[in-house]
Amino acid sequence: MATTADSSLTFARTPHPAPTAVDVRDAVLADPGFGRAFTDHMVEIDYTEGKGWHSARVVPYGPIPLDPAAAVLHYAQEIFEGLKAYRNADGGISLFRPEANAERFNASARRLAMPELPAELFIEAVRQQVMADKDWFPTVEGGSMYLRPFMFASEAFLGVRPAKEYKFLVIASPAGNYFKSGAPAVSIWVSDYTRAAPGGTGAAKCGGNYAASLVPTAEAFARGHDQVLFLDAAEHKWVEELGGMNLFFVFDDGSILTPELTGTILPGITRSSLLQLAREEGLTVREGRYSLDQWQADAASGKLLETFACGTAAVVTPVGKVASQTGEFAIGSGGPGQLTQKLRQKLVGIQRGEIADTHGWVKRIA
Repeated sequence: MATTADSSLTFARTPHPAPTAVDVRDAVLADPGFGRAFTDHMVEIDYTEGKGWHSARVVPYGPIPLDPAAAVLHYAQEIFEGLKAYRNADGGISLFRPEANAERFNASARRLAMPELPAELFIEAVRQQVMADKDWFPTVEGGSMYLRPFMFASEAFLGVRPAKEYKFLVIASPAGNYFKSGAPAVSIWVSDYTRAAPGGTGAAKCGGNYAASLVPTAEAFARGHDQVLFLDAAEHKWVEELGGMNLFFVFDDGSILTPELTGTILPGITRSSLLQLAREEGLTVREGRYSLDQWQADAASGKLLETFACGTAAVVTPVGKVASQTGEFAIGSGGPGQLTQKLRQKLVGIQRGEIADTHGWVKRIA
């Protein structure tokens, strides 16, 4: 459902009447964790069929009035994105590849029969959110401001059809480390559940995909692992992705492999960035299928040197152990590998303005 709505809406601003006290905010910023605390404001934009996008505003963070018959509650028309704002060494603020987030957001919207949001309006909404709460950057090393743009069907009706009214919002959360275990590499559990099937919504960033992952993720946690791995739905042998991250495999011949995008895997922006950085390192980069059995065999023979997961929240995270109903195996020494660390340092350096951005990925907003 495309829309030609004006992408240069004026944002009305309503300051928070009672913003978070400075001492309370400072305590949060000293130990933000991930997704636990939220800033004082949020962005809202409405969509009405025939009118397009309208009523852009920055308002105090708070509950959203919702009719019990709102379509999102019954037919799950909901999508979201995840990106970060970074405080640079010179005090400036930047975003990393927000255009790619806007593009993926609209791809998700098309798959769920929702209106597209002009990329310029998406980025401006994110910028408005960051600037409204720019004092909320964490003081911990590696801290950032995690941004969550999302859209849902707000029309009140019970007919099975695309809604005619939607709300787009952006909220922000100060972010520290994604994983809580503190281990040098994460441990993952191979699930018997399926995340996505061909022709489904696996490539869309919609809430239903994540709801389906909660039971297998809880199973992984209960077994002492940090994340869950999903295999393909048809043969249940090919590696696809983790609960919220893409995977990469590093081999002793100087090649690197990541599962190909077949419509069942979310096309990660961190994934895309690392593919380009790896090519610039002179590595042979492949996108293709990789079976769980081959993964275990390559780890045992020493052919596989490293495995790492990547995503906006976790950035680049080494995988040290893989376990399933049939056993477990370690990867390399079980800790972070050299290439994993090198790619992470380069990516984070670009994101934070410490390494020259030769790709045009960084968008300075302040």
